[in-house]
Amino acid sequence: MIKAFDTHLHLDAFDDQKRHLDEARSAGIDGWVVPGVSPDGWAKILALAEGQPGVHAAPGVHPFSANRYRSKNAEELRRLLAHPRAVAVGEVGLDRQADVSRLMQEDVFVAMIRLAREADKPLLIHARESIDRVLEILQREGAAQVGGIFHAFSGSVETARRIVDAGFLLGIGGVVTWSGARRLPEVVRALPAAALVLETDAPYMTPEPHRGESNRPAYLALVASKVAELRSWSLEETLRVTTENARRVLKLDREKGSEGGR
Repeated sequence: MIKAFDTHLHLDAFDDQKRHLDEARSAGIDGWVVPGVSPDGWAKILALAEGQPGVHAAPGVHPFSANRYRSKNAEELRRLLAHPRAVAVGEVGLDRQADVSRLMQEDVFVAMIRLAREADKPLLIHARESIDRVLEILQREGAAQVGGIFHAFSGSVETARRIVDAGFLLGIGGVVTWSGARRLPEVVRALPAAALVLETDAPYMTPEPHRGESNRPAYLALVASKVAELRSWSLEETLRVTTENARRVLKLDREKGSEGGR
């Protein structure tokens, strides 16, 4: 049976990580990417990746934490990105709701893109109320060279196509299950199959019928089921397509049998 792959899980936000991963494995999930938020959390997410089969790390600087990044952190990030369990740079981008100046956010975002290109690692993109500017910076900095995933996408079909044309995939999460969701189901139906990957963003963005609770890694199964319904695919086909997409964009198929997420 093909297993699901969660391209965006804040595993470091959970107290009992092993229990949650075991529950997720029982639900048919065996691959995860844990994004970074700030430099002081990078060591923790690498330790989680080293300690649990199928877990990978994506150290980077979230726009909310851009004011915590210093030039000295660049060398540490270079070193961490050489680790075999570090598969991406994330989560990085721009957010109009962040209490950090736009100039500082953009400076750090550009630094993250350049380090990702240097290390040949894809990017996990956070873009809230800033898609146009994010795409502009990605194009200017040649980010299509490494590609990546627009995390927690919930925009229009038109915007989704611009993102795919820029060389990136779309992270489909719990929002697609919400009863009030209109645009994201349209995106899932309209976009090429090769553009879609699954994510939870747990403990955030909880899918129905569990909205109002903390999201859990095992709830990726609910996202997969909804994508299958929207695409008129079997669940097995949904897992095959999205897991292959995830492994391709994260370059995991370059590895030789060392992963637990297969």
